[in-house]
Amino acid sequence: MRINKDTILCMSLAAKPSNFGTRFHNYLYEALNLNFMYKAFAPHCIEQAIQGVRGLPVRGCAVSMPYKEVVIPLVDEIDLSAQEIHSVNTIVNTEGILKAYNTDYIAIQKIIEKHAINPSGSFVLKGSGGMAKAVAFALKSNGFRDGIILAKNEISGTALAQATGYVWKKELSETDKTDLLINATPVGMQGAGYENEVAFLDREIRNAEIIFDVVALPENTPLIQLAEKYGKKTICGSEVFALQALEQFYLYTGVYPEKELFDAAAAFSRTGV
Repeated sequence: MRINKDTILCMSLAAKPSNFGTRFHNYLYEALNLNFMYKAFAPHCIEQAIQGVRGLPVRGCAVSMPYKEVVIPLVDEIDLSAQEIHSVNTIVNTEGILKAYNTDYIAIQKIIEKHAINPSGSFVLKGSGGMAKAVAFALKSNGFRDGIILAKNEISGTALAQATGYVWKKELSETDKTDLLINATPVGMQGAGYENEVAFLDREIRNAEIIFDVVALPENTPLIQLAEKYGKKTICGSEVFALQALEQFYLYTGVYPEKELFDAAAAFSRTGV
């Protein structure tokens, strides 16, 4: 890849950046001969970072924890994918006008369809932050009615439950059984301080049919490893990352890569941290 004065910059902003995005996007830029480059940043000040996106200009900006809600008042427009959720993971800059999207929401919808998860079943969603919001609203949009929002934070947990029509609980009882367990917290994430922890209790995993961990790094989190040990159907966070990154790629470039190329980019993105 040759960088020149016409090279278009895209970036990610996260408290703990990884190389997933840089590897995925740059792989596709090179394969498709697009004069773009992608760089991950850990901003010292998110407000100043978004001002920089607008002023440089940077074409696209992925937004990760803990900035998914903080950036909302810093943009000019909010797409429908982010409005109801009140959570942003993508910003597109068009001649200084910043528009926010949530491609996590789009990715979760595609995963529900891909894995043919039955909406008549029950679920427990752990978390009440930006990613949990994307998951909860995607489940709601796909007809899921019987759900529990499991969150230590009563304020955000009850708010998310009320917004989606689900039930908030601080912890599960021994009688709570579910078909689908979803972790949308940093528990199990590399570098987050919880990398050796399992998001759910042993009995909760045993009582479920499908285990979905939204954490993408590492791909096989402690939760996924334990679920596989018990013979459960598992869905890894790397799927979420790849699908939401594909939507971001299209928003930045206007190009949808062919499936084989997308699969190759997704596989390449998982080979480095």
